[in-house]
Amino acid sequence: MKTQTETLFRPFPFGSTTLWNRIVMAPMTRSQSPGGVPTAEVASYYRKRAEGGVALIITEGTVVDHPGSNGYPSVPRIYGDDALTGWRHVVEAVHGAGGAIIPQLWHVGSVRQPGMEPDPSVGGFGPSAVLHPTHGEEGAPPTALGERDITAIVDAFASAATNAQSVGFDGVEIHGAHGYLVDQFLWERTNQRTDHYGGSAENRLRFATEVVSAVRAAVGADFPIVFRFSQWKMGDYRAKPARDPQELEAFLTPLAEAGVDVFHASTRRYWKPEFKESNLNLAGWTRKITGRPTITVGSVGLDSDFLSAFMGKGAGPEGIENLIERMERDEFDLVAVGRALIADPQWPTKVRNGHFEDIEPFNPEALAKL
Repeated sequence: MKTQTETLFRPFPFGSTTLWNRIVMAPMTRSQSPGGVPTAEVASYYRKRAEGGVALIITEGTVVDHPGSNGYPSVPRIYGDDALTGWRHVVEAVHGAGGAIIPQLWHVGSVRQPGMEPDPSVGGFGPSAVLHPTHGEEGAPPTALGERDITAIVDAFASAATNAQSVGFDGVEIHGAHGYLVDQFLWERTNQRTDHYGGSAENRLRFATEVVSAVRAAVGADFPIVFRFSQWKMGDYRAKPARDPQELEAFLTPLAEAGVDVFHASTRRYWKPEFKESNLNLAGWTRKITGRPTITVGSVGLDSDFLSAFMGKGAGPEGIENLIERMERDEFDLVAVGRALIADPQWPTKVRNGHFEDIEPFNPEALAKL
């Protein structure tokens, strides 16, 4: 018996456009933009996913205009005429294939180390001068951000959103997950400040809400803002900003009030219940608490989570019956697919047509090229 996939292929309103289905391409760093400039190959990479049936593409993380925003080689930026011209070509390619596209706005914070692009003399920046756990006990501690620096970074996010709007993107996603800068302010381990940006959960949320508010003021009321958050961090997969539904509500409500339209709830396995109170996953709880649309993500269509890719392991296709059942209950609104789309750009079309046996398995070698 074939899986009934119609529920994945319903339209969804998104700002001034309507997505023709519920499938989203998850943001995944590809490190294929030399000098921070998206190339023709990058445009082709995203176009192929739109041609394959993805309704909304969230780009790989693209760094904002701050000296310490980048932490990886050949990551694209969302400032400078050359990079914006590159992004304009990407947007045109995706729109030409019938898809919508938004950039993920990113600052890596204390993940950055001296020696990294674009200026090797610049080290990392964080809420506090605390070494990020991804570096273990080695590496250079970051520079603790002063209030003037914080204001400059908030402004950089707002400028990045304005740049995105100017080249034709359909919205923006703020990267507030996985232990990068916005998330570092949320996390007690990396935020040991004693001013109004640290201490209480409310204070630690302040930077994130300021970023959202600044982006909203920059782009206006009708330009969608997606906020990605996670219940795990790079360097500590057990760290959670919310240990129960009450803490999750206290975390999400101010962000919604600041201007978030859609929450992107990042998990390693979408089918896992988030809290003992029900079988809802993180996106389901987020939708229930905020009333905002949500994106679920986490090993969709694959039989192992993303950590296996870091260990050089592949992943075979996995059925999506559970995903369909949850969508039919309106647990979440959109579904982000990651590695399965790297392996097979035609994944949505094959799913829609019931050709599950033709879906290409994920091989980590696919990460080496676009």
